[in-house]
Amino acid sequence: VDFNKVDSLFQKKLINIFLNQGVLIKKPETSYFSHDTKIAKKVTIEPNVIIRNNVFIKSGTKIKSFSDLDGVEIDENCSIGPHARIRPNSRINKNCKIGNYVEIKNSKIGNSTSISHLSYIGDSIVGSDVNIGAGTITCNFDGKNKNITKIENKVFVGSNCSLIAPIKIGFGSKIGAGSVVSKDIPPKTLVIERSPLKIIKKSSKKS
Repeated sequence: VDFNKVDSLFQKKLINIFLNQGVLIKKPETSYFSHDTKIAKKVTIEPNVIIRNNVFIKSGTKIKSFSDLDGVEIDENCSIGPHARIRPNSRINKNCKIGNYVEIKNSKIGNSTSISHLSYIGDSIVGSDVNIGAGTITCNFDGKNKNITKIENKVFVGSNCSLIAPIKIGFGSKIGAGSVVSKDIPPKTLVIERSPLKIIKKSSKKS
């Protein structure tokens, strides 16, 4: 009980500091900030945001509702969320979009990269001007080790792809939707991996 009383007072103090520094916090009573949170002016924090330890958010960035940030530096003019989860040892560079239900862990995301929907990016180095399609995941854990995924600049990854680390996807390559990629991809190539589609006519006989 005492902890919650003290914490409530401390949250109000932090929020007032941020507001006076030019941070827009919508519904501040619904959000939570850590003691070491750093937020630059002209940042917008929407309702129901949790900011844990070691988070630095730079100017012009918007953190949308129900996002959970922990141990991340977010550069200028990014859009995060809603419902984004960013875990420790991550960096999001300028002008990135990290969208709804995206999880990022121990990864660096280059300038102007878009990861808009329902994706997991872990133990990865992602370049600039990269598009990661909906439902794409980095398969970074082999049961024993965490492996690295490297995605170079201007790569386009289609929806619902599995990138099996360790792997490197070269500059300007395109990965077709639904592909499972387990080998390094040279620059400026198109990769499509899909099982053959089978259409089987149903029997007219009743079982």
